[in-house]
Amino acid sequence: QVQLVESGGGLVQPGGSLRLSCTASGFIFSVFAMEWYRQGPGKERERVASITPVGGSTNYADSVKGRFTISRDNAKNTLYLQMNSLNPEDTAVYYCKARGLSSWGQGTQVTVSS
Repeated sequence: QVQLVESGGGLVQPGGSLRLSCTASGFIFSVFAMEWYRQGPGKERERVASITPVGGSTNYADSVKGRFTISRDNAKNTLYLQMNSLNPEDTAVYYCKARGLSSWGQGTQVTVSS
């Protein structure tokens, strides 16, 4: 069965950085495009970044472009999200997802506050 386990969230000051990880199992990770989503307080879930199966192409929401970097290590079945220059609007629960599969992980909380 598909399992996605996000980690790396926490409390960070504005301007700080965090690196999120998502460990995948139960499917062939290397053939799926992967995505990071987030859901802030009182907001709808939104996709923030995506990456093709071998990592050759990435895409970002305008709100995070230039600050966030999505990457993957297919040998480790792991997806990453490097987040820099964080601001309070980035506060959310962050989730990873395989495009085309319906499963979600439990998410990891990111709080940006002074």
